[in-house]
Amino acid sequence: MNIMTPDQEACAALYRSLCGASVRKDEAGIAAVLADDYELVHMTGMRQSKSAYIAAVMDGTLNYYGADHDSVEVDVAPDGLSTRIRGRSRVSAAVFGGGRHTWRLQQDLVAEKRDDTWLLVESRASTY
Repeated sequence: MNIMTPDQEACAALYRSLCGASVRKDEAGIAAVLADDYELVHMTGMRQSKSAYIAAVMDGTLNYYGADHDSVEVDVAPDGLSTRIRGRSRVSAAVFGGGRHTWRLQQDLVAEKRDDTWLLVESRASTY
């Protein structure tokens, strides 16, 4: 069993919080974990800003119904100011007008410590 440092735990919690808030359509919860300059790169290559991602969740363009997390790995940079996070989850979703499916979604994320708070700044989606 790997024991995580407090920074690793905090960053793993960011990933889980983003997933949970997206399922609940919790606009404030999503906004709280994303930096203002956050960018999501979908598996299609489409890019979304923080505001565009939140809008898509809230208006139903991106509908998330649940997420079962298989793994969350966190690698903190030596300076302690950034991390790479890899989350692998089975996500039940209906996106961009498609039907509901369960995706084996991998998110490769970057978080940065800003004013002593960890925030997600980038996410790249793929499958595993």
